[in-house]
Amino acid sequence: MATRGSLDSDTAFIPEGAFTYLVADPKPTKWFGFLLLPEFTLLAFSSAVDPLRIANQLAQKPLYGWKVFSEDGSKVASSSGLSVDVNGAFEAAQIDLPVFVCSGNHWNKAASERTLAQLRRRDRFGAVHGGICTGAATLARAGLLNGKRFTLHWENQPSFSELYPDLDLTPNRYEIDGSLRTSGGGSAATELMLIEISKDYGSEFAAIVADMCLNNPDLSGRQSQRSSIATAVATRNPRLVDVVQDMYQNIEDPLTLAELASNAGVSRRQMERLFQKHLGASPAAIYRNIRLERARSLLVETDRSVMEIATATGFNSVSLFARHFKEKYGATPYGTRKQT
Repeated sequence: MATRGSLDSDTAFIPEGAFTYLVADPKPTKWFGFLLLPEFTLLAFSSAVDPLRIANQLAQKPLYGWKVFSEDGSKVASSSGLSVDVNGAFEAAQIDLPVFVCSGNHWNKAASERTLAQLRRRDRFGAVHGGICTGAATLARAGLLNGKRFTLHWENQPSFSELYPDLDLTPNRYEIDGSLRTSGGGSAATELMLIEISKDYGSEFAAIVADMCLNNPDLSGRQSQRSSIATAVATRNPRLVDVVQDMYQNIEDPLTLAELASNAGVSRRQMERLFQKHLGASPAAIYRNIRLERARSLLVETDRSVMEIATATGFNSVSLFARHFKEKYGATPYGTRKQT
């Protein structure tokens, strides 16, 4: 049984397993690289690697190989506190090795300027890059996503869009645009790799890999990362769903409760009863929490002033915004920023 090779080795990892699947005409080993940035999301990274490992296990052949890098060659701590060993420093990655950038919540400062420069240099020489979880944001910081369609984790999309309003960010679970491959992380990273496996060895083999992952993926790529609001609210009251959707779509300039009710075709009293029955809170409280969640995301992940964030989330005064923010999160906006 082969084991993972060193940085300069072409030896792929082939684990043993109880179930195998014959691949009659295997291609040369296809290699992928993963650049782990500080506090990367461990789930997203492992969800991308494991389908490759399972493909090798099923075929008992080195269909895929992977090499893992950090900025300086040292092991990297994930957002869960667990550390991962690497093959070497990113600067040692070969130009012809496609590299996925893996990061987490601190996407706007995870990569050093040296790493951004290395990404630009690799791009000039024709290197292929991708992003897992929020990895695409590092590619954006390096200026590599102009004219490209891509995605990153939904939690970080609002603040990213504030900084890069002209880039073609989508809410989809994953995106493939030419040689660029990006995913929002988690099971979407698995789906992205299953697409690669399907192209290389057919949909039947990819389906077996998916079964081994206990994953029933949508391989169209068009599915949104977040469950629809209809699903979140059990789909049993479309009018309630309409109101909540309206709230998410009108954050900077909030609608009045009367406008929300009118848009959904119910009276204000009916709307209030629906919210209390299904969500256990008033429409005003739910709407305010939606806006505060957006505000906190902007506060943590952008350099916009507290006043700008208050305005962007529909609060007509900083003091009112700060009061509601502290009631919800137990700290002022200023205190929260100091902690990040």
